Amino acid sequence: MASGSQSGGMLTREQLLHLFDRFDFLTSQPDGKKRIAEAVQDKQEAVAVTTAIQEEIFLEMGVDPRFGISCLGKVSSVYENDLDLVIQFYKFLSKEEVACDEAELGEEEFAEKMLNQQNLQEQQLEMLKYIRKFHLDDQAAILEKLHQQMENGNYERETSILSAEQIQEIVPRNAKVDQNLAFYDEPFLVHA
Repeated sequence: MASGSQSGGMLTREQLLHLFDRFDFLTSQPDGKKRIAEAVQDKQEAVAVTTAIQEEIFLEMGVDPRFGISCLGKVSSVYENDLDLVIQFYKFLSKEEVACDEAELGEEEFAEKMLNQQNLQEQQLEMLKYIRKFHLDDQAAILEKLHQQMENGNYERETSILSAEQIQEIVPRNAKVDQNLAFYDEPFLVHA
């Protein structure tokens, strides 16, 4: 550990946001992408390289890298009341996953995965728009059912969608839906 580096307490909100921004910048640059891809070609784990990049950022910040990495495991609980920071943290994790996928998958397979993910997100958005038509109690019941489905499916991406038909089965038949809003065809197919 470098002398004078932070090694106790918890990283501040500003330190975490700096890490997230710097990591995103470095891993989106051609040199950063090349570094991760070359490591994968050398049979190294992509996540080992992204972790090394995070450790380098911590050193730049004057933070002991082991301490900084350990703080990342506590962000959700320590900052649970800071919704914006928690969202930024999950975006950071997602960007790390994308950087690893891009290095591990070929260019064509990565592009296909990103397209599939975009389609899934669009379907999720359509589902959420449809759910918003129901009363809050019904929305809670629908989201609880969705959570159970995801849990039972080991949180596979495909389990994060309920069809309009499935939603109709969850809510009571007399549930009023705002008829002024457009009804989305089951199963929230997105037209590419």
